[in-house]
Amino acid sequence: MGIIEMIKSFLAMKPENTKKEEIMSEEQKMTAEETNQYMEDHMFFTPRMFKVINQLHPIAGKTFADFYESIWGDGNLSRKIKELIFMAGGVAYMSPRCIIHVLPAVKAGATVGEVFEAAAVGMMLAGFVPGGPGIPYAFEYAAKCVELAQKIQAGEDWEYMSPPKFDKGVF
Repeated sequence: MGIIEMIKSFLAMKPENTKKEEIMSEEQKMTAEETNQYMEDHMFFTPRMFKVINQLHPIAGKTFADFYESIWGDGNLSRKIKELIFMAGGVAYMSPRCIIHVLPAVKAGATVGEVFEAAAVGMMLAGFVPGGPGIPYAFEYAAKCVELAQKIQAGEDWEYMSPPKFDKGVF
């Protein structure tokens, strides 16, 4: 008896779990590359952390992409607007990992001008939220968003932040 069978036996999987088990089995057959592509198709990008997670547990990446799309997909607000809102929040809180949302915003049709305006709102927010970093500090993040949008639209190489240094995300 293999480890999976032992766990199932221990948990005494009930017949109603069979369908879920079949779905999970199909999803687990996805490779990391297929899961990364699934994320690109559904989220318009693959977060750095999921490039690692998808190597070990592709179902987590697929599940996250489905969740993401359920929130960010077009609704009363367009995907573009939602991505710009999230990017602006990243500017306001000086979060380099959040400003990556400029990529799906541009892929969803955002112009450099729209990125600038949303980043400017985030920059202003940084000066008005209690304990916020302040406008001069958030300005760097707003400028980075505009730079990224320009590079993405021009098809140039771009990077939203340096590889992790375990320094709490400071540029």
